Amino acid sequence: MGVRRLSMDRLLEQSSSRGRVAIPLMLILVILVADIMTSPDVHLGPLLVAAPALTVSFAGPRLTALIGVLAMIALVIPDLLTGTFGTMNSQAQMLALVVVSSLVVFYSFVWERRGRELSRVRSVSEAAQRALLRPPPRRIGPLRVAWLYLAAEDETQIGGDLFAVARAANPCTRVVIGDVRGKGLASVGEASMVLGAFREGAHRYATLPELGAALEESVCRSLEDVADTEHDKGEHFITTLVVDIPDRDPQAEMINFGHPPPLMVHGQKVAVLHSRRPAPPLGVCESSVPDRPTDPFIFETGDMLVLYTDGVIEARSPAGAFYPLAERVASLPASGPDALLHHIHRDLLAHTGGRLDDDAALLVIERTPSHHLHRPHATATPLSGHGRLHTHGSPPPTDH
Repeated sequence: MGVRRLSMDRLLEQSSSRGRVAIPLMLILVILVADIMTSPDVHLGPLLVAAPALTVSFAGPRLTALIGVLAMIALVIPDLLTGTFGTMNSQAQMLALVVVSSLVVFYSFVWERRGRELSRVRSVSEAAQRALLRPPPRRIGPLRVAWLYLAAEDETQIGGDLFAVARAANPCTRVVIGDVRGKGLASVGEASMVLGAFREGAHRYATLPELGAALEESVCRSLEDVADTEHDKGEHFITTLVVDIPDRDPQAEMINFGHPPPLMVHGQKVAVLHSRRPAPPLGVCESSVPDRPTDPFIFETGDMLVLYTDGVIEARSPAGAFYPLAERVASLPASGPDALLHHIHRDLLAHTGGRLDDDAALLVIERTPSHHLHRPHATATPLSGHGRLHTHGSPPPTDH
């Protein structure tokens, strides 16, 4: 599908170039006719330099050179008709046209070569992104998933933000989203380390605290080896959020390692799921790794969970205002995860003027109807002061 799309893009680009080449051709023809019809004392030939200069904006070096040759022929024809070919003025005009045409052809050659290099870089980054992030399936268990990754560096499509979705045997779905300190290619190694540990541990460990402890141990053990300390001498850590969503129980749970809190979309309401027991980011290694307590929350059929990295909420408008994600999600139409993600994407780019200063990632997860979903005894209510949903059927955990 990707190859077919690329081929179609090339065909459309070639078709567009063929259509636009009529503009410099018409320009040459108009200048030639006007030069023939005007007085011999009026020289319109110097205007022909506009033809190759215009062509270089949309065509490659070969087509630009061809237009330059046609412009030279058009310059010579009036001189041959008036018998002024070979004069000092005629030679000066020809020399100027040759110099300008040669320069724009050289520029076109350099630009085309850079374009090929950028295309190769993008192809490599796309392959690396597919290998590292492994885009989540659109549907996994009882969940529908939509995702978005925006890299801050123009030439790459991968950076320090990470996410993954995995099935566990409980049965449940486990989700991780994280943000490596820093951005771009320099942080890929650390992101890869966390994703590898998560994919291995998501299937191995029965409980979320065990998985969280395994992530901490893995990062503390390997961070020094994979961190790009040559280009970044500062601290290295990864803010991470790990979520466990059972198939048959609306009560999900999460462990937050210093990451921005997720949003819960329940009908027309949006709640911020603050953690009452936040852990330090991965990489802030302690003498011993404790079992991190989890934060439970209710995730019912039709609810949507919005996970994101700080590149989203720290995106600034030209006036310097941060992007108010929670407020915007509450005001955007949301008929499903794909639609909500599409609206957030457009709104975010409109807020920033089309450019981000940091990598940004978004995951929107919706629970779909399940015949085996065990419902709590009472309806879900917001937990006062924390925006976290809990059921009356099981008491909220107390702070320690």
